[in-house]
Amino acid sequence: MRFATTLISAAAFFDLCIAGYVLEDDYMTDFYGNFDFFTGADPTEGFVKYVDEATARQTNLINGSSTTAAIFGVDVTNKTPGGRPSIRVESKKKYDGGLIVLDVAHMPFGCGTWPAFWTLGPDWPTGGEIDILEGVNEYTNNGMTLHTGPGCSIGSDTTQFSGSVTTPNCDVAAEGQSKNVGCSIEHPSKKSYGAGLNQNGGGVYAMEWNSDAISVYFFPRQSIPADVLGDNPDPSAWGKPAAKFAGACDIEKKFAEQQIIIDTTFCGQWAGAIWEDGSCASKAATCDEYVRDNPQAFTEAYWEINALKVYKDDGNAAPAPSAPATPSKSTVISVPVPVSTLKSSLAPVVPPASTSIIAPISSAIPVPGVPSKATSGPVVPLPSSTAPVPGAPSAAPQSSRTNGRPSGRPTGRPSGRPSGRPTPTLNDQVSLPTGAGGMPGWQWPLGADSPSDNSPPNATTPAAPVPTPSGTPAQPSTSLAVAPTSLADIALPSQAPAGGSSPAVPDIPAASNVGPVETLYKTVYVTVTEDTTATPAPDAKKARMARHVREHRRRWTQHNARF
Repeated sequence: MRFATTLISAAAFFDLCIAGYVLEDDYMTDFYGNFDFFTGADPTEGFVKYVDEATARQTNLINGSSTTAAIFGVDVTNKTPGGRPSIRVESKKKYDGGLIVLDVAHMPFGCGTWPAFWTLGPDWPTGGEIDILEGVNEYTNNGMTLHTGPGCSIGSDTTQFSGSVTTPNCDVAAEGQSKNVGCSIEHPSKKSYGAGLNQNGGGVYAMEWNSDAISVYFFPRQSIPADVLGDNPDPSAWGKPAAKFAGACDIEKKFAEQQIIIDTTFCGQWAGAIWEDGSCASKAATCDEYVRDNPQAFTEAYWEINALKVYKDDGNAAPAPSAPATPSKSTVISVPVPVSTLKSSLAPVVPPASTSIIAPISSAIPVPGVPSKATSGPVVPLPSSTAPVPGAPSAAPQSSRTNGRPSGRPTGRPSGRPSGRPTPTLNDQVSLPTGAGGMPGWQWPLGADSPSDNSPPNATTPAAPVPTPSGTPAQPSTSLAVAPTSLADIALPSQAPAGGSSPAVPDIPAASNVGPVETLYKTVYVTVTEDTTATPAPDAKKARMARHVREHRRRWTQHNARF
């Protein structure tokens, strides 16, 4: 009986050991409703005027829908002697640890801009500050930074992360560093920030915060882990983080009650202080002057956020089994799809529940009437048809910076900034057509639940296409659905006609508005779940263990009966 008790105890211990992160907050359920709009004077002394939600909607600075992608930007219409209108949102909820994950499709960049995705504690710098995604002007690489009081710095083991240390001491008053700089680690990839990130379709940032360390991960659009925005993300399987602050800082004492903040400011204590250190200085004598007089230069100064989730480490609840241990395999099938060259009448087709079909469309062949981006799954960047994405200048490592958040941070040029002036590449003089709400440069994606104007999500105004910079009508942000209606319509490799001929092209009913038809082959992935008997699910393992215990008891009883 002692052996049976030991088995049961081991099974219970196993359940506790497999606990991990569980979802705490999904901000996309009501994005703007989960934030407060900051309207005070900019603590970093930026040339900016933060507006409230009502003003932001009236002036078309935010999109009408907040349940799919959240998009918000700055004024691109008026000269602004009092500071350029912009958005700064702060989460209503505060956190004391966990995992924060952001899927960003586009972020602000360009001369004069200072965008940031960060968290802030009370009584700065006592409560700490964590800068997850931040940079200024024409920077090309993201800087991940902590700001604290005395007694916190980056540990000596720099092999734990892939980035490079630019300043080691997190104390905002550290000797040997510019004031308010903190400890900073620069990401090694130019796809991690600004023009490079946007051109690559964005990516996912994840910040893990526990008593041992604060780690920041970045995944480009093409290499996002499947679980990073799932029910139970596992950072231990993601490899080396881009930044890890550990070893020489008491995380629990230095960071508490963090609010999530997303903002775009201009000039101020960082972007303005280093205005003369790069190519931006050729555009205007001062940063404030450039921001004030060139509204058309900020059409790229907007955030597009696909997802924002916060997870907590729940040590008392094991993840519920939701899939077989053995992953499914996909069979690639080329399916001919007739597409009209003049007008598309294709409607979304929902495949049967028993069939998983994904039909990615190559960007090499334009398909009229088909949206260029789906609302779910990875966002595939498409090349612009008008102006090239501003190139990122090659610069020296972007080290320390005066990232003053609360008031009282003095201005001054940080040390270690690039001094050369590369050839200006920012496309700052583009005249774009008027978008929704009369605001040039903004064409919000109009989903099924999105109004055509900038009214709140519950408005009933029907959606209408708006012009894009290329002059073509923008399509509603809906999922691509060019797929056969059932699995029977797909010719599997074993079902292909004899002689290796291609599947027949379905007929299209003749109509007066349909022009010549071309055949577009699309790759379809059909998910076929393998037999999972070889690797039982967690519940099957428990059942097998219980049967083993019962069998052991029976044999032990028979053994005792003999004696």
